[in-house]
Amino acid sequence: MFSPRGFWGRHKRKILIGLGVVGGGYAIYRLWDSHQRNMLELDRQKEREKQEEELMKIQLKNHFESIQRISDTTTLPYAMHELRARILERLDLSELRDRLMQGKGQPGMLSPQERIELWGRLKILSFTRTVAALWAVTILSLYVRIQVNVLGRHLYLDIARTAEEQDNSDSLSSHGREEFLATADYLCTHGINMLLVNMQSAAMEVLKEKQLKDTFSIDQLREMITQILNIFMKSEGSTYWVSYLVPEDVSTYRKLMTSSSSSYESTNLMDTSKLEELMSETRTILLRPDFGKVMNIAIEKAVELLIDEMSPEVTGTAPLALAKLLPRVSQMSIPLLAEPENNELISTLRRIPEIEVFYTLVYADLTLES
Repeated sequence: MFSPRGFWGRHKRKILIGLGVVGGGYAIYRLWDSHQRNMLELDRQKEREKQEEELMKIQLKNHFESIQRISDTTTLPYAMHELRARILERLDLSELRDRLMQGKGQPGMLSPQERIELWGRLKILSFTRTVAALWAVTILSLYVRIQVNVLGRHLYLDIARTAEEQDNSDSLSSHGREEFLATADYLCTHGINMLLVNMQSAAMEVLKEKQLKDTFSIDQLREMITQILNIFMKSEGSTYWVSYLVPEDVSTYRKLMTSSSSSYESTNLMDTSKLEELMSETRTILLRPDFGKVMNIAIEKAVELLIDEMSPEVTGTAPLALAKLLPRVSQMSIPLLAEPENNELISTLRRIPEIEVFYTLVYADLTLES
C-alpha cells in the first residue's frame, strides 16, 4: 500500500533538489526579466534624450541662422553704409582737388606756398582715407562675426538649460540679440572720430619726408601702407584700438546712441547686466593673443588685395612719382567701402581658413594654441 511518509522518506533528497532547481530557475528568470525591463527603459530613455538633443540642435540651428541673417542682412550692411558715409564725409578730397585744378587753370590764383600746402594735405589725406578704410572694414568684418559666435554660444547655453532654469536666468530675447548686434554701429558713430585722427597722425609720420616728385615702386608703396598701419596700431598704446570698436560700458553706450540717433529704441532693451556681459566678453576676445594673430592675417590679406588692385598701374613700368600715385591711392577707398555683397575684401576674409577656425573656437569658448 502506498505510504506518503515512506515516499517522502525515499525521495526527500530528490524532491528538495528539484524544488531548489525550480526555485533557482524562477529567481534567475525574475532577475533576467527585471534586467530586460531595465534595459528596455534605458533604451527608451536614451531615445528620448536623443530626440531632445536633436530638437535642441534644430532649435540652436534655427536661432543661429536667424542671428546670422540679421548680421548679414542688417548689422554689417548698415554698419558698412555708415562707415562709408563717415569716412568719405570727414575725408572729402574734392575741395582740395578743385582748388588745385583752379590754381592750375588760373595762374597766380595760388601762391607757391599755398600749392605746396594743398598738395601736402592731399598727400596725407589720400593715404589716411584709404588705409583707414582698409583697417576699419577689415576689423568691422571680424568684429561682427565674433559677435555672431558669442551670441550663438549664449543661445546654446540658454537652450541647453531646463525651462525652470531659463525662468531664473537672463535669456536672450530677440530685442536683446538685436541690441547687442547693433553695438557694431559704435565704430561708425563714435569710434571713427579718434580712429581717423590717429590714422592721419600715422600717415603724417610716414609721409612727412616723402616728396611729390619722389618715385615709388609697388613694393615701396606696400611698405609705406604697412608702416602707416603699424604706427597706427601702436598709437595711444598697443590695445587702444579696441576702444574704437567696443563701448566703455553699457550706460555710456546707450547715452551716446540715444543722443546721436533718433532711431535708437529706448524700449525693449536687453537687461543691462546681460548686455554688459556680452560686451565684456567680446572685448576680452579682441584683446586675446590668438585674435591678434588672426587680425594680422586679415590685415596682411587686405594689404595684399589693395596692392594687387594697384599693381597693373605700377608693375611693369618705371616707378611712378608720388603725385601720380595719389589719385589711385585715394580712389582705392571706394571699393574697400563697398556694400558687403559687392565687397571683395569682406568676401575674401570669409574664406580664410585660419579666421574660420578662430570663429569656431570663439563659439566653443576655446583659444588657439600658441
